[in-house]
Amino acid sequence: MPGGRFGLDYAPHFGMFRHHAGEDLFDELQFMHDEGFRALEDNNLPTREVAVQERLGRELDRLGIRMGVFVAHTAWGEISFASDSPEVRDRILADIRTAVEVAGRVDAQWCTVVPGEYDRNLAWDYQTANVIDNLKRAAEICERAGVTMVLEPLNQLTDHPGVFLTGIPQAYQICKAVGSPSCKILDDLYHQQITEGNLIPNLDRAWDEIAYIQVGDNPGRNEPTTGEIHYRNVFRHLKRKGYQGVVGMEHGNSEEGRAGEGRVIRAYVEVDQ
Repeated sequence: MPGGRFGLDYAPHFGMFRHHAGEDLFDELQFMHDEGFRALEDNNLPTREVAVQERLGRELDRLGIRMGVFVAHTAWGEISFASDSPEVRDRILADIRTAVEVAGRVDAQWCTVVPGEYDRNLAWDYQTANVIDNLKRAAEICERAGVTMVLEPLNQLTDHPGVFLTGIPQAYQICKAVGSPSCKILDDLYHQQITEGNLIPNLDRAWDEIAYIQVGDNPGRNEPTTGEIHYRNVFRHLKRKGYQGVVGMEHGNSEEGRAGEGRVIRAYVEVDQ
């Protein structure tokens, strides 16, 4: 639930406020709380020591901060979910089992899945069928643990050439075919502004399959107010729809140092009104 000083549950990530809080993760978490943030993202969570994960879970509980997404599976430069290879499938399912264990340590509800590259030597519909099949198998693991995979469409133009999943309509079709409460969409509005625009209509059209939002302005992938996306209107729309989930701050800071970190905080105060 949204809390602190904001009307939506914005989630910074570690390193975003290091000039104010220092390099210690837990000092930075306290700083985030003191500035009014009530959610956290940590893509690198599965690579942290188990003791750190467990301590993070305790600190999140103490501070009343929700755990947002961490990355469960990516395959940069590789074909993964689009493959029907038993070896590839085994790797996917191993990643999902690990993600479920990590989620349990920090009471996480969501984990990010990027389905990897597309196969240039296989018809698109066969690849889509493979993606759906692999997701169904992964969803069975997540359902038992009460964890939701959120599929993130990425842009090919600026950041991720060759990825299989690029658009909200495509992700919507796949989630409908999988038909599981543990397989939903992560709508990263930075990526979707580049890929297709039409942000609010696509939010509305795919709403029943969207479980998580991330943001970053375009161009530059920095905080709101630095680019072309009218985030005040987008956030107002999310509030009108009754969105109670996390809004991940999946972006950099437009300015260096303490001044840049302060600008990030002020930007969210501004667009949250």
